[in-house]
Amino acid sequence: MIKTAFAATLTALFTFTASATAQFTYTPKSSDDVGLYLGTQIWQSEPSGIFGEENTLIDFNLNKEQQINYFIDVKHPISFLPNARISITTLDTSGKTTVTQKFDFNDKTFPIGGKVDASFNVRYVDYTFYYELFDQEKFSFELGLTARDLNADVTVTGATKSSGDGCNDPNPSPDSPCTDAGNTAISSSKIKTDEINPMLYVATNISLPLTNLSVFAQADFLLRDDHTFSDYQVGLSYDLMRSKMADFHVNLGYRVVKMEFENLNNLYTDLEFQGAFIGMVAHF
Repeated sequence: MIKTAFAATLTALFTFTASATAQFTYTPKSSDDVGLYLGTQIWQSEPSGIFGEENTLIDFNLNKEQQINYFIDVKHPISFLPNARISITTLDTSGKTTVTQKFDFNDKTFPIGGKVDASFNVRYVDYTFYYELFDQEKFSFELGLTARDLNADVTVTGATKSSGDGCNDPNPSPDSPCTDAGNTAISSSKIKTDEINPMLYVATNISLPLTNLSVFAQADFLLRDDHTFSDYQVGLSYDLMRSKMADFHVNLGYRVVKMEFENLNNLYTDLEFQGAFIGMVAHF
């Protein structure tokens, strides 16, 4: 229901904007401005921070992982309608630590001194509608709205307090899940969430004089007060090849994703993923 309501609101917003703008500035772009952009990015993300439930957040020493992201961007010749962009980002990592304080996660209690493993899997799809407020050969600036469809799956595995479910046998069998007869058992606890977040989208590109290089920046910022969720990147783009059929660009840059969630389906995080990336963009 929330997704449907937000999608309807977003559609109504841009329909109203298009109708209002059409009354004043209907100036079709030239056919040269019609374009399809396909891009991919290999990102060496390094996470840092803590997560868990309220008042029991711990550092799982999450591992540096290589992520692969994709996007498709369509620009059309009708100036009063927004352009459209869809991008997919994954943040998959894992880690482990020794519990130094009582740790609860989704109704499971992991005792002090126990070793726990964490699997942190996040995937979000961005549906962005934006306008090119400036679109010059040497400078461009884009502004719009993003509907970020977030799917998070966080699992913690380790020794938990047993609850009389067969672990009280003083002589457990070799395949018993009990690690200390009658006291602890190995188990997993998972929190999953799926929601859409409205975000502000901004992007710019500045060509450097007398070179095939340009500087670019792009960012999405959450438009809600209960969480902090930002995703931004800066870098250099090199015009690798230009032809009548397609242009190809190589990108090098740095990307940072910050997640501060409070009670996102009982998940609390204070995490940051950052690192260098290399990418390729094809313009047809």
